[in-house]
Amino acid sequence: MAFDPLVHRLRPFGTTVFAEMTQRALHFDAVNLGQGFPDTDGPQEMLDLAARSLHEGYNQYAPARGLPVLRDAVAEHQDRFYGIQVDPDREVLVTVGATEAIAASLLAVLEPGDEVVMVEPYYDSYAACIALAGGVRRTVPLLFPDLTLDLDAVRSAVNERTKVLLLNTPHNPTGKVFTREELSALAEIAREHDLLVISDEVYEHLVFDGLEHLPISTLPGMAERTLTISSVGKTFSLTGWKTGWLTGPAELVAAAAAVKQFLTFVGVTHMQPAVAHGLRMPEEFFTGFARELQGKRDLLVEALGEVGVPVSPCQGTYFVIADFAGHDVSDAVDFCRRLPEEIGVVGVPVSVFCDDAEPVASLVRFAFCKQEEVLREAARRLQGLSSG
Repeated sequence: MAFDPLVHRLRPFGTTVFAEMTQRALHFDAVNLGQGFPDTDGPQEMLDLAARSLHEGYNQYAPARGLPVLRDAVAEHQDRFYGIQVDPDREVLVTVGATEAIAASLLAVLEPGDEVVMVEPYYDSYAACIALAGGVRRTVPLLFPDLTLDLDAVRSAVNERTKVLLLNTPHNPTGKVFTREELSALAEIAREHDLLVISDEVYEHLVFDGLEHLPISTLPGMAERTLTISSVGKTFSLTGWKTGWLTGPAELVAAAAAVKQFLTFVGVTHMQPAVAHGLRMPEEFFTGFARELQGKRDLLVEALGEVGVPVSPCQGTYFVIADFAGHDVSDAVDFCRRLPEEIGVVGVPVSVFCDDAEPVASLVRFAFCKQEEVLREAARRLQGLSSG
């Protein structure tokens, strides 16, 4: 007798929209602005160091928490950019990308029935990882088009079963960078209700328009209750390296490490010295890449504006949110399925990042972390849209 062997709590999480849209991009030879990965490699010196490490004995298991050279570099990075001091031996854990860091953190701290408050739209792995842990998610929406956060709604979502506040800034998929005032209010809620905070900061260096990323762990009373997550993928355009890390108080890091050892055991060894090198690169690398991405954002936003498609504020990350309501789009899922064939461009419907799809039914996320000529070709193809 046929049956679905997948456990019930994971049945809502089938094939991701990213895989579907990538296939449609290939089938229709469309410009793929759907999935958030660059189409160029990262710094050559990091590539050379990773390749050299293969021939220098970095081919066996790394220590459980990561090579000391990388843990030291992560600790130096946190101090250098944010004045955060962490013990590389007790307060740093190297993971297989930020996705594993998120999973290990949630699996470590959630008992079945514990609740997690998070902002939507949200990165899709959050909901799946909460489900894996037997937790319950409570979402609070960012309000379009200005991406304001209803702090009263956050307070209302917290109850006696709430265990974790899951935060993402700079924010995927919207490109919002949370302000000091917003983060201070969230920190106040976390302290008042004794919540743990898991803060996904993988886009920490990709911030535009003179804004600055502020880790919530730097605010009063937050260091002792926050796990901070980042990775090599976004900052260095090396998403396939799947090397991330989390930092925080020793007891929380130890809890995540206890789970991580039964997920992947350890990370890929030969990448770690190269990642450490990257974290120690000069300031100009980090600021220069952000400036380059800001220019690509402007190119795509201008192209959308020329065909009458408004966008929400994009203050960082790889992504911009476009509103096609003026083009009679009321179902962005259907629209995004048609877009590769009809226009030759791929985007992702924002509704796949939300529990409540209705307020975002006309919104599409585009990634601009592509070569400039690719973005210009996408802009040319977007001219195929009517101006409404």
